Parts: sequence; C-alpha cells; structure tokens
Amino acid sequence: MKINDIKLDKVVGLNSKIPKHSFKEFVLVGRSNVGKSSFINAVSNRKNYAHTSSTPGKTRTINYYLANDKFYIVDLPGYGFAKASASEQNAWATFVNKYLSTSEMIEEIIMIIDIRHPASDKDRQMYEWIVTNTGFEPIIIATKLDKIKKREVDYNVRIIRESIGASDDCTIIPFSAEDKEGVKDFLKIIEDLI
Repeated sequence: MKINDIKLDKVVGLNSKIPKHSFKEFVLVGRSNVGKSSFINAVSNRKNYAHTSSTPGKTRTINYYLANDKFYIVDLPGYGFAKASASEQNAWATFVNKYLSTSEMIEEIIMIIDIRHPASDKDRQMYEWIVTNTGFEPIIIATKLDKIKKREVDYNVRIIRESIGASDDCTIIPFSAEDKEGVKDFLKIIEDLI
C-alpha cells in the first residue's frame, strides 16, 4: 500500500469535543521531539507536510490526518515537554487519556521511541497506561535508525523491548524517516488492518 493523498482534516484543541466519524484511526503517541511529524512525512512520502520543529512540545492539538480518504493518522501531543506549565500538562494528559479511552474508531496505537536509547520512565508509564486502559499493545516504531550502526540494531531493539516491558509478541519496527527504512513494513500492517 502507498499513501497517495494526505490532508490535515481535523484539529482538536483542549476545549473541543472528540469528533465522530467512520474512519479507522491509527494513533501516534511519543515523547515530545521524538520524530512523530517526521514519521508522518516519511510514511506519506511528503517532505514537510507535518510540521517538524526543534522545539519540544510544539504540537498542542490532536491532529487528524486523512490518508487516501480511507483512514486517519491521529497525531497526539507529545508527552514530557518541560516548557508547558504543570497545569497545562495535566489538562493535556487528561484530554489525551479521555481520547484514548473513548474513541470508538482506534484501530491501532503506534508508539514512537528513539532507537538510540532505552525507553524513558515517561515512555514506560505511557506504554503501561495504554496496555492497561485501552486493551492495545502498541506497535513500536523505533525511529532514528539512520543514527546507529547496523550491527547495533538488534541489540537496541532488545533493550527497548526490555526497558518498556513489551511482550515478545509486540511488533517493533526499526525506522528511519531519513532513509525510509521501515516505511513498507508499517504500511503493510496498515493495509492488513484496513
């Protein structure tokens, strides 16, 4: 499968309602600045469609990208950004948790983690919350693959699996937005699910 068409279809803020629609949702979660926007650009074969930033916590909305007029890639605000106030972080955490708990169209949750490092405490907390509260075990996209040596890949994937507490059945895809490695593997999963 290829994503031939993508558009930012809905933008949901803190005071907005979760929209009702009939499209399956593939939801992206991850720390601020882990590369969710770069991931969207890579899988949709666009250069700068989803805005990337060097400033953590830039995405403060839930962004619904309609792909091929068939499904949504839903980009959630990154967690762990330090510049937002504690009250703002708590408000967003509550809103995101509500979305993850109540949206009826979630087909899969995709967690973006930097392959160069073990999962952080916040990654582990998010992973455990998802497994406990949604019934999903996220697919893990281990991004920034181009930043490590090939001989390090299997070891780093194992460290991510262990540090986040993922099962042996959890899908972990080494991924590079730069080299497009992992794009076909991810799109094959989407194709099988829709």
